[in-house]
Amino acid sequence: MNRRDALARVALLMGGAVIGGDYFLSSCSSPSEEKTTAKTPPTAAPKELPAVLNAEQVAYLNEVGDTILPPTKSPGAKAADVGGFMAVMVRDCYRPDDQQVFKQGLTKLEDAAKQKYSKGFLALDAAQRTALLTALDAEQKNYIKTKKPEAPNHYFRMIKELTLLGYFTSEVGATKALRYLPVPGKYDGCVPYKKGDKAWATT
Repeated sequence: MNRRDALARVALLMGGAVIGGDYFLSSCSSPSEEKTTAKTPPTAAPKELPAVLNAEQVAYLNEVGDTILPPTKSPGAKAADVGGFMAVMVRDCYRPDDQQVFKQGLTKLEDAAKQKYSKGFLALDAAQRTALLTALDAEQKNYIKTKKPEAPNHYFRMIKELTLLGYFTSEVGATKALRYLPVPGKYDGCVPYKKGDKAWATT
């Protein structure tokens, strides 16, 4: 599945444009990178951007992602290391203000868990995690309905978008959750479908 197809599918699932999608399509030429390298001579090697998320936060996001896309007949989001994917995307494809919203969102998610269950997200059982994230998903959907263009994005929408995008563009997602042909054959615009068939990762 190419980047454009992946973004289109996630946008369809989420009901709107994917945050940072333009930069993902352009190989993540980050807005923050553009600012920091604007005066760098063309012959100089580009500097690697500093990490926005640490290893503990990446592990945390893998657990959140695995609640959004848990293992079933196919591996869940953690098997695809969506936390690591999010760390790269937030660093390379998000504007500084969105990076800040995302990082603060991890604290808000943890606070929401403690407020509802008197313990952190990682200490919750599977049912509690699902209930919490379902409530946060409803919250972000309501927020989007009335969001003004200048208002900040919702952190949980970012997390959910990146979970879906990271999973379905990973080897695990493409080959285990979807149907994958390394070398697709001829184009067939009318393929028989029966209920329960997996979608195609390759077209």
